[in-house]
Amino acid sequence: MDLARVEISVPSLETRQKVVDILDRFDSLTASLIDGLPAEIEARNQQYEYCRDRLLDFPRKAGATRSMYCILDIGSMST
Repeated sequence: MDLARVEISVPSLETRQKVVDILDRFDSLTASLIDGLPAEIEARNQQYEYCRDRLLDFPRKAGATRSMYCILDIGSMST
């Protein structure tokens, strides 16, 4: 096979520019995700910890310990 006779079609300049524009947009979107995702995960973790701490922060009397069943009045455990 004589490679000098092989013809390779090249897309028009307009088509090549469209491909470059699409790839540039894709690159910026993936970079945005890579940068933003860890920050979003950290924010959700902080939100979870805040809500968990607020929900599980029961007022306690000095020296008194009770089970969650008693606090929520679920079981017949004595306090």
